[in-house]
Amino acid sequence: MVEKGIKMNLLGLIKGRLFCDLAIDLGTANTLVYLKGKGIVVQEPSIVVINKGTGKVEAVGKRAKEMLGKTPADVLAIKPMRDGVIADFEIAEKMLDYFIKKSTDNRVFLIRPRIVIGIPTGITQVERRAVKDVAMRAKASEVYLVQQPVSASIGADLPISEPTGNMIVDIGGGTTDIAVISMNGIVFNHHIRIAGNDMDEAIIQYLKKKYNLLIGERSAEQLKMEIGSAYPLDEPMTVEIKGRDLGEGIPKTIIIDDQEVREALENVISSIINAIRVALEKIPPELSADIIDRGIILTGGGALLKNIDKRIREETKLPVFITDDPLATVVIGAGKMLDDLDLLKKVSII
Repeated sequence: MVEKGIKMNLLGLIKGRLFCDLAIDLGTANTLVYLKGKGIVVQEPSIVVINKGTGKVEAVGKRAKEMLGKTPADVLAIKPMRDGVIADFEIAEKMLDYFIKKSTDNRVFLIRPRIVIGIPTGITQVERRAVKDVAMRAKASEVYLVQQPVSASIGADLPISEPTGNMIVDIGGGTTDIAVISMNGIVFNHHIRIAGNDMDEAIIQYLKKKYNLLIGERSAEQLKMEIGSAYPLDEPMTVEIKGRDLGEGIPKTIIIDDQEVREALENVISSIINAIRVALEKIPPELSADIIDRGIILTGGGALLKNIDKRIREETKLPVFITDDPLATVVIGAGKMLDDLDLLKKVSII
């Protein structure tokens, strides 16, 4: 028995050195990496800080985000992803390479990893190829691309292989994907490039117009997370916000409440709800009954906005549910597919 146990441990050790399959949600705002057998090992902002003079990467992820708006002229904080697709190929490659090495503790594996990557539904063939090329250059052996709503549905344990409609709304950093999934495929989808980043920008513009106050991206995101909402809160909330007075050019502090932030976000929230309405109007009637019974599933970082489920429920008159871990649902689904290659081959796209 002892000898058998030693052999099993040795086999596990060898296997651990041979294989390192990964699932990646390469998002506009955040990148998540799932290591087969371990779960989520990386969850960091999709930001790279690079020195213009030397070309050296100074920081990636959380540390890079802390530097936003604070770097000297020769050091740039770059977001290589825009609207769910690669905007800067070279920087995206460096970022992905860094996250892969971090997720595997810089170990060298005998067999290059198989990688599953979640992508938005609305990207072009050229954009898909760019994502695949970045992963291959980051030392992948095989790359599977899976549309994010499908991956999120698997992560949320929806019965996507059955002949019933499952409606999922994935509100990310750069895109909102609305899809109805049945029989392992997308029956209908609607994709808009309006999402979490637009909420941050809307807050920046609102404060600039109403208070003549300029704040940065990090402050706007923090304000959104603390008191931002899509529907009135049970208890009013206020927060102190610091920025620069555009008239006098000096630091300034104001108190802002949740109603004002909700007003700032209104156009973005309305655009997302209108997109959901378009999807509901266009889905096949045979699936409409399923949506009425099963409701709408919300995922992505935007699903964390306070009371967004209540607002969508009121506007659509349908049940609305938020997944257990909205930020991680896509990568969890992609990770599950690493253990089910038959399903992976069915749902992956070229």
